[in-house]
Amino acid sequence: MSDDRKNVLFLCTGNSARSLMAEAIINREGIGKFRGFSAGSHPRDAPHPRTLELLKHLNHDVSKIRSKSWDEFAGPDAPQMDFVFTVCDRAAAETCPLWPGQPMSAHWGVPDPTAATGSEAEIAFAFSDTYRMLRNRISIFVNLPMAQLDRLSLQRELDRIGETADAETKKRARR
Repeated sequence: MSDDRKNVLFLCTGNSARSLMAEAIINREGIGKFRGFSAGSHPRDAPHPRTLELLKHLNHDVSKIRSKSWDEFAGPDAPQMDFVFTVCDRAAAETCPLWPGQPMSAHWGVPDPTAATGSEAEIAFAFSDTYRMLRNRISIFVNLPMAQLDRLSLQRELDRIGETADAETKKRARR
């Protein structure tokens, strides 16, 4: 029996919050259809404690969550990616490795919750809000009619998901 799941890599600079959240979300939302991975261009030593706390609170399995370099996914023994999404602006601006198999890619930038300041409640909200934005995007993605879309149409949909999220983020920032 062949495994028809598509591999999805989420990239960020530190791989301590956003990309790890996205990995956990797609592994739940896309179960059976997608397999999620995450990495960073300059990964932190470990996931941010609030990331782990939030994911645990939302009943995600965090036993395999770890910060890792995107170099792990560029080598010949790495799983071949079908999709690669950047979730932070810094990673999107960096020169990424060449991914085997020429995966489709898009930028789905969201605010960095690890940069949040303020009260405990405000910081917790930043993490929850980032999770919510990623979950919304990933829910749209996993429900796209992939089999009915040609490559160009699928690329437009992937870009549209990121643009919609950017508009949402900008709207919140104006409040």
